[in-house]
Amino acid sequence: MSSDMGILDTKRPDFDPILTEIARYAVDFKIDSSLAYETARYCLMDTIGCGLLALEFPACTKLLGPVVEGAELRPLGAKVPGTHYQLDPERAAFNVGAMVRWLDFNDTWLAAEWGHPSDNLGAIWAVADYLSRKNVSKGKAPLTVKDVLTAMIKAHEIQGILALENKFNGVGLDHVLLVRIASTAVACAMLGGTFEEVRNAVSHAFVDGGALRCYRHAPNTGSRKSWAAGDASSRGVNLALKALTGEMGYPSALSAAFWGFEDVKMKDKEGKVHRLKLPQKFGSYVMENVLFKISFPAEFHAQTAVECALKLHDEVKNKLDSVEKIVITTQDSGHRIINKVGPLANPADRDHCIQYMVAVPLIFGRLTADDYEDSIANDPRIDALRDKMVVEVDERYTREYLEADKRSIANAVQIFYKDGSKSEKIEIDYPIGHKRRRSEGIPVLIAKFERNISRKLSPKKCTKIKELCSDQGKLESTPFHVFSDLFAL
Repeated sequence: MSSDMGILDTKRPDFDPILTEIARYAVDFKIDSSLAYETARYCLMDTIGCGLLALEFPACTKLLGPVVEGAELRPLGAKVPGTHYQLDPERAAFNVGAMVRWLDFNDTWLAAEWGHPSDNLGAIWAVADYLSRKNVSKGKAPLTVKDVLTAMIKAHEIQGILALENKFNGVGLDHVLLVRIASTAVACAMLGGTFEEVRNAVSHAFVDGGALRCYRHAPNTGSRKSWAAGDASSRGVNLALKALTGEMGYPSALSAAFWGFEDVKMKDKEGKVHRLKLPQKFGSYVMENVLFKISFPAEFHAQTAVECALKLHDEVKNKLDSVEKIVITTQDSGHRIINKVGPLANPADRDHCIQYMVAVPLIFGRLTADDYEDSIANDPRIDALRDKMVVEVDERYTREYLEADKRSIANAVQIFYKDGSKSEKIEIDYPIGHKRRRSEGIPVLIAKFERNISRKLSPKKCTKIKELCSDQGKLESTPFHVFSDLFAL
């Protein structure tokens, strides 16, 4: 070691407080919010429905199954919904996680950091199914769906509270590191880990560092963004299992001078180190306030822009050639993530382009997962409209996006025609999946879920699933492996 590092004190430090708080919450906290459990039920339905829909896309299914052909775990492995696979919990976590995230249609959390807390269902589903089948084989009680809902609430909370004021994207890191952290903590607790074991496991999740965001941004946008969360959730299971063997943890994994996560990973371009913080105590806030992607498989910052475009479809559909300019007004986060000009290389590029996501509904009056495929993208009218679009940032949209009592995701769309006329400026502050529109959104979410399960499962199974999911108490008391069997082929 170079002499300028100084003399090192070898005394083992106390654990970083954030590691302690995460572990204590994962192991000991009791959820008593009926709203959180009700929202978690809808979240479970929506998330697994998104996974089933993704099975229609070969780019997703080619990545699924065991790590090598034949490496399944029957009869005790976790079943992968919509497939014949039964896998070890680590590989099952990747399968479920990749399915859930593939179409960018599951839930969202927006703050200083962005992310999708239901990505953690990969780890939760896999561990719960494996444990339930193992317990039953030994004459023990299986986990119930309520146990899974509890784990979901906690994973949402860990990921979401860490995201409130810690801007990992500001130093180039991808938000899936929060999936790895939350999945590690919750999976270890589900597997019976003690407070010390969970804390050790979480320290490893930080020692892993963080994935780069380059696969989410031009010119490198690609399909890794659709399986990165599956990779993170499976890594969480891996680290949890290691901790349960007695593998040691690293107390100052965050704060260690020079070598720790903060000094290595949280340093901005000016050299300032951003110390991690927890702005509020863990509870059930995130699940209660989570954003559902109900109507459109689109990056969440564009959800209200798509709604605005749909309102203008009837006006513009027959006079596309008369359009002079289209002004899209958005928030700063939307501008930074999805404002793209130039060629779009693949579906992963298109579903993160606000101009593309506005052009399609203006032309066709819809936006579905299929609309990102080449067969639709090759329509010359889409790029013709994109070339006429101007994206502007509204200061109010940016401010209210971050305000805790609002968390708006506002957009506006206005069309200007060659003859000097213009459309109404359509402005929407809150998407249908926002908590402020829950009463309007939940029936649409249920309809989305029922469509998605009907694409892959038999009518008989669909009827059983719909009946079960409509009854909170009955669903919560159902053994999880019984619930899982309903989704397996």
